[in-house]
Amino acid sequence: MKRQGMKVSRRGFLGATAATAASTVIPVRLLAADKPNSKFDGVQIGVITYSYHGQPQSAEQVLSYLVENGLSSVELMNNAINPFIKRPSIDKDAPDASDKWLAASESPEIMERCAALRKMYADAGVTIHTAKFDDIGNGNITAGQNEFYFKVAKALGAKSITREVDLSGDVSKRIGAMADKHKIYVAFHNHTQINAKTYDSPAILTNDYLAINLDIGHYVAANDDCVLEVIEKFSKRISSLHLKDRKSKANGGANMPFGEGDTPIVDALKLIRKNKYTFPGDVEQEYKVPEGSNTIKEVTKCVQYCKKALS
Repeated sequence: MKRQGMKVSRRGFLGATAATAASTVIPVRLLAADKPNSKFDGVQIGVITYSYHGQPQSAEQVLSYLVENGLSSVELMNNAINPFIKRPSIDKDAPDASDKWLAASESPEIMERCAALRKMYADAGVTIHTAKFDDIGNGNITAGQNEFYFKVAKALGAKSITREVDLSGDVSKRIGAMADKHKIYVAFHNHTQINAKTYDSPAILTNDYLAINLDIGHYVAANDDCVLEVIEKFSKRISSLHLKDRKSKANGGANMPFGEGDTPIVDALKLIRKNKYTFPGDVEQEYKVPEGSNTIKEVTKCVQYCKKALS
């Protein structure tokens, strides 16, 4: 017998299926518990999921760590995103590689899975403010793959994509206009290769939606000047900070537990609060984990350090 009123579109079916799949993998305690809130006195504290190194990295498992840490904001790396959305494997040297990536960026199935991932995190109280796609803008990937990254980030609700800074300016040339078109920031992350004048170069921040993901720990380990001045100088172009504690350049630059290095984390957080900057500070746990602990427990310590700094 043909049922009346039961016709469901393919897109609607996929959406319902993706949402159901997402909900079945979230522990009940995550849905039932109070939602985390890591905005302390107006300053949003989050984490980059690299901080959970040594732990399983599925999107569902990462979410459980975030909730355990009381974090409501995250820079989500591609090793959690890609398996969940079933990112396609496309030969970059194939003559039609760019077209295949463009097709993937329009795939209802992939976009539905992105929406399911965003909803899964939002339902648990976590905002995906940034997606990390390390190779966006590289010379060995196609324009279609760059487009795919922007579409995925937008579907996840992310405001930014992060990647390493390219001092040559080639990356900016390739993706600056695309970032402006999509209104998704591409934020350049630093290790120890930058100084206070790096972002003065007209070759890097060429477009409105090219930005800075400033790692203050790496900066302190490489430079003798005050990183707080850099934050103030480029505040309008910063999309997020990475918070880690490193010894100064003069003291060898080692990664240290929060409060034991030379990085002015407390002062940086107070500067954000004082000037009402809206970008988040994301914990990046890189110091040696003490015996008997793990990265999840250490992130908790880092978050509490930030909370105390703002109390």
